[in-house]
Amino acid sequence: MDQRDALRRGVAEAIGTGALVFVGAGSIITQVSTGEGSLLTVALAHGIVLGIMVTAFGHISGGHLNPAVTFGFLVTKRIEAKMAGVYWASQLAGAVIAAALLRAVFDDELVRAANLGAPALGGGVSIGEGFLLEVVMTFFLVLVVFATAADPRGAFKVVGGFAIGLTIGVDIMVGGPLTGAAMNPARAFGPQLVGWFWQDDWLYYLAPLTGGAIAALLYDRLYLRGQPA
Repeated sequence: MDQRDALRRGVAEAIGTGALVFVGAGSIITQVSTGEGSLLTVALAHGIVLGIMVTAFGHISGGHLNPAVTFGFLVTKRIEAKMAGVYWASQLAGAVIAAALLRAVFDDELVRAANLGAPALGGGVSIGEGFLLEVVMTFFLVLVVFATAADPRGAFKVVGGFAIGLTIGVDIMVGGPLTGAAMNPARAFGPQLVGWFWQDDWLYYLAPLTGGAIAALLYDRLYLRGQPA
């Protein structure tokens, strides 16, 4: 593994994931603070910032910005294990730094009221239901990543990362009130660690990795046979 290349990719993944957490979780905290905004506001904040960052860093690291996406590339052998480790460490570090910045900006009472933007199950949603929702939403996300970015015939060069960002947005409009619609272990981990909010935390790691692996393997087996890795 080339150390300079790993550094370049890792920094891109850290910045992009950090931006997602800062803007995404920040939009939730701001909504709690002002009492204004809506689910659409939160969905757009997540979707737009992800689209921007994937477009900005796609040519450097592929714009994974999500351990579940990286896991999908790993199980389909489209990234080496050592480089996947660099991506995961960078994504988690970026998420923690972003959450720490949010913690520094907002006061303690507001942080507690919004759980620093960490995902949580909605009222009446069981762990099983939440797990299934996160699996399905992440499945859609990683499937779109593979279709637009991993597939050399895909539309990534034309539409950049905005198809990926839009997928995050529409998923949040469905699953936001039910699970927080994290779809991303790093997006969950940063606010959980800094805000020390660990409700059903394992769900937000295992479910996205499961959904991401299923989507990646499905697309790889059905559509990428014979295509360069």
